[in-house]
Amino acid sequence: MSENRGVVYLGQGHVEVQSIPFPKLVNPLGATAQHGVILKVLTTNICGSDQHMVRGRTTAPAGLVLGHEITGEVLEVGRDVETLQRGDIVSVPFNVACGRCRTCKEQHTGVCLSVNPSRAGGAYGYVDMGGWIGGQAEYVMVPYADFNLLKFPDRAQAVEKIRDLTCLSDILPTGFHGAVTAGVGPGSTVYVAGAGPVGLAAAASARLLGAAVVIVGDVNPARLDHARSVGFETVDLSQDASLGDQIAQILGTSEVDCAVDAVGFEARGHGHAGSQEEAPATVLNSLMEVTRAAGKIGIPGLYVTEDPGAVDKAAKQGSLSIRLGLGWAKSHSFFTGQTPVMKYNRALMQAILWDRIKIADVVGVQVISLDDAPQGYAQFDAGAPKKFVIDPHQQLKLAA
Repeated sequence: MSENRGVVYLGQGHVEVQSIPFPKLVNPLGATAQHGVILKVLTTNICGSDQHMVRGRTTAPAGLVLGHEITGEVLEVGRDVETLQRGDIVSVPFNVACGRCRTCKEQHTGVCLSVNPSRAGGAYGYVDMGGWIGGQAEYVMVPYADFNLLKFPDRAQAVEKIRDLTCLSDILPTGFHGAVTAGVGPGSTVYVAGAGPVGLAAAASARLLGAAVVIVGDVNPARLDHARSVGFETVDLSQDASLGDQIAQILGTSEVDCAVDAVGFEARGHGHAGSQEEAPATVLNSLMEVTRAAGKIGIPGLYVTEDPGAVDKAAKQGSLSIRLGLGWAKSHSFFTGQTPVMKYNRALMQAILWDRIKIADVVGVQVISLDDAPQGYAQFDAGAPKKFVIDPHQQLKLAA
């Protein structure tokens, strides 16, 4: 077998489905990787992090094969793989991790020390993350397969629930990580900034963790409508009323116990005058304002070290005007960084299989073909309240 196709980034605002090499059991440096497997991709999702690259907001090179949210069927097994076999259906954490270094052994798989020569942490199809080929394709290679892959216990059940299980590769664990690190627990009042897929996953996770009230904020009316339709309170950040005042209308107080930043560095300003103007620190500053003293703020939203399209010179280097003094005065705790998916994905798989969470409905999963991926990127960029899931082999038509 030698044919493969994938979604390739060609420049700002331009992605295209192209013929790409069929994967081999080799790493980006060309060394053999018999600890890996080759997957036939069943589902692969478009992520907001991909969109940052496609918008030209990173240093991603043209020719990059995109995609780090992958669910697949094992097609070929390296000779060093012991726990997987051909035909297994597996979820791929977006973190590429070796399982052998200090950080992996401490469950910090988002900052593996072995899979990226330039810095800690690796990911598929992402800029500066080790050169691993992305999985928005028909086939992909996954290294360190025994460690990285989460095998679904029952094939038929996995296929039946694939629209939910596809969210295990990134957005559900990422949303859950945001909620956990924000200290969400039974009876918590929670504010989530951002009604995109990760924000809704964080809101759903907060509900799973026992939150009493979950409020989601955004400037996009379609996304806010969807958030309300799946049971969350909402605040419209395009309105002149302050975030604290809108929260007070819901809770009777302007502060919450816990807050999650699911927006990141491309945040927009609050209010009529600023809602279309980029203000990269606005979410973090607003969260410090509305989080109670000694509260926690989880930050799964993406922040980058280099942003060519930033609004000013400082932001181009990832330097933002954050009111750290306010956070210090209120004794806030902040938790940042890539989500260590494997810390959560097995438990979240069980929550899906036992119908404890309907994440596909919450995030608005819509299944599309590989050829429709460019249109999916365009619609997602325009703010569609959807999580676009690519079906490269047209095996999930009935799930669309």
